[in-house]
Amino acid sequence: MPVPGRPPVPPRRPAGPPRTALALSLTLLLALLWLPARAAAADPTVSGGRLDWGLKQSFLTYVTGPIANGKWALTGGAATVGGSVFRFHSATGSYDPATGRFSAAFQGGVRFTGHQENGTNALDLSISRPTVKAGPDGAALYADVSSKSRQTGQTTSTSQTRLADLSLAGVDLKNAGGTMTLSSVPATLTAAGATAFGGFYTAGTALDPLTFSVTLKPPAATATAPATAEPTTAEPAPSDTAPAAPAPTAAAFDRGALDWGVRRTFRDYVTGSIAQGSWQPGGGAADGGAFFRWTPAHGTWNAGTRALDAAFTGAVRFTGLRQGDTLGLDLTLAAPHVTTDGDRGTLTVEVSGRTPDGTTRTAAATELATFDARALKTENGLLTAAELPLTLTPAGARAFGALYPAGTEMDPLTFAVALTPTATLPPLPDLGSPPPSPGTTPLATTPASHRSTAPTLLITLTALALTTATTTVLLRRRRRHRT
Repeated sequence: MPVPGRPPVPPRRPAGPPRTALALSLTLLLALLWLPARAAAADPTVSGGRLDWGLKQSFLTYVTGPIANGKWALTGGAATVGGSVFRFHSATGSYDPATGRFSAAFQGGVRFTGHQENGTNALDLSISRPTVKAGPDGAALYADVSSKSRQTGQTTSTSQTRLADLSLAGVDLKNAGGTMTLSSVPATLTAAGATAFGGFYTAGTALDPLTFSVTLKPPAATATAPATAEPTTAEPAPSDTAPAAPAPTAAAFDRGALDWGVRRTFRDYVTGSIAQGSWQPGGGAADGGAFFRWTPAHGTWNAGTRALDAAFTGAVRFTGLRQGDTLGLDLTLAAPHVTTDGDRGTLTVEVSGRTPDGTTRTAAATELATFDARALKTENGLLTAAELPLTLTPAGARAFGALYPAGTEMDPLTFAVALTPTATLPPLPDLGSPPPSPGTTPLATTPASHRSTAPTLLITLTALALTTATTTVLLRRRRRHRT
């Protein structure tokens, strides 16, 4: 019953519903804040890496032996490691850390030929673009394969054939990050792989184990606005009717890259069981797996006379044949210089150090090899030469300490120089981050870089601020109701 002279007290609202709604709103807000952070940190992708695999050593011995009397050749930038293992590069793919599902496709290939009769090879097998796939249901190696059957002589080509089953027993692929390396993974030939090998081996045959190392990177952040929404600041293109400026007869350039592997057998010799050595690029040179890259470059190109003068930067030092503190091999190739005069091209290199025959040189510019310059071409603002056959000169033979006679075919020469400011030089093969040293476990992972704590801190501070603000509002309402 109301008291006379005092306003009636409004009934109190139950406290339950507002608190429930507040809790629900806060939960939804935290979920919205948390999900983008999880999405940004999860699902890293495969970007860069290498796969080393010898296929089957008995097969390599057979191909190059007196029966098949054959050979093998590398394609697509593949390289060799130690003379009997092939290295494939530039891995791309996907990885799910929650399930461990993994896919990595590597670039490069190798072709085996032999049993030549009447100008054709009865043995002709090509394997390229190997791909490792792994998941809860097992792991396998896939590849593009072209092979000739021993029985019919027919050549078949298949894309991503399941070549071998891989054993990952006891290996947990979940929650890896940074560099992931699997060493000495057992491989067994599948039925499809046996067919791809042209019947040389039956299904179930043990192949050489493989080792691979890949770099796991988080996906790029999604743009918050479409690119078309941003105004362009580029100047309008000139009218088609406007006369083009005449190209100069001689163009100077200050960007370029030269790719050259010296000679594959020389690299295998350096790192093999005899020299037991290594190489160290420096001064601008880089290791591209199957070749070395020297960059940058400067020089001139005369389109009218097709005369090129291109000086590249960097050095590669080869060492080996160590006896105590003495290196029997300590050879540095530096500052390659490419010139053309008509159809003749010359590669000049500064050669210094010691060769296995005991000869010592000191940074003498040596006309190392020659090539046919007619293959040079210009496109997309670049002057390029791709896979030019390179022949060792007599001076080059002396520079290598008579390891090779004059006339020896060296690794092919590839180079590109930028004739325009916007021209883009070809990228190096992506070998990924250097893998950790092999251990006793088949799976070695390098921890990912520390993730930023900013998203978590933001969520915590936001939740704390909301809770404080909400508590303040509720306390004020209660005080009003009591008065």
